Amino acid sequence: MPCIDANTMLYGIIGHPVRHSFSPLIHNFAFKTLNINAIYLAFDVTDLPSAALGIRALGIKGLSVTIPHKTSIMPLLDEVDDTARQIGAVNTIINRGGWLIGTNTDWIGVVSAIKERGKIQGKDYLILGAGGAARAVAYGLKKEGAKVVICNRTYEKARSLAEELDLEVIKWEDRNDFRAYGLVNTTPVGMWPEVDKSPMEQKALKNYALVMDAVYRPLETCLLKQAKLAGCLCVDGLKMLIYQGVEQFKLWTGKEPPIEGMFKIAIEILQNEQN
Repeated sequence: MPCIDANTMLYGIIGHPVRHSFSPLIHNFAFKTLNINAIYLAFDVTDLPSAALGIRALGIKGLSVTIPHKTSIMPLLDEVDDTARQIGAVNTIINRGGWLIGTNTDWIGVVSAIKERGKIQGKDYLILGAGGAARAVAYGLKKEGAKVVICNRTYEKARSLAEELDLEVIKWEDRNDFRAYGLVNTTPVGMWPEVDKSPMEQKALKNYALVMDAVYRPLETCLLKQAKLAGCLCVDGLKMLIYQGVEQFKLWTGKEPPIEGMFKIAIEILQNEQN
């Protein structure tokens, strides 16, 4: 990375909390590799309206948006594109001369990750969860031609999302008896430090050919360990994170980032955490 000076461009991520985020790691690696005079920082934000004003005032070129601000940031922006509106969440902000544009690259992340291992077109998928990540996953899978079913602990929340995106819905207590080509977990179940928990029973994984977990800490969650034992194709959450970040980087800079290097450095950090 070039020496930080008055010409250094500022990017970052806003959320609460954000200390755990891998985004600074992968984006700063890309800036350094491509010799771009820019830096990417993590901003723990609780006052979102003031933060939106600060983006313009400080000339921040672009931001990633994470929990809990993906929906609440939308009315504070000057423009939200059709994709983000359909998903109902913004994960990327582009600052064009003080005009703040919101979009969403999460759906590209999940579609790219799944296509590496399996199929989407014409396949049935069950999504666990009904939050912002589930919205992006459902949008992406449906856009690519899959039949999508939503399942959430709170049935009303699942039904609301299903009606909004024209999906099917099942009750949480029925999830272990359901059958589909693919299963995608977007809940935090299995995330560090509760790494021994899974949202599914072991015997239920035989009902799926492919299992993806949006959780990437740990890299191999309890759910993915179960899926491996069941002989499923396994997709970890790190791929979704990297691929959505790649799309953000291209939107901000117009350049292709070093994808392999971004994966490598992230995996090294995760492996060191487990040792």
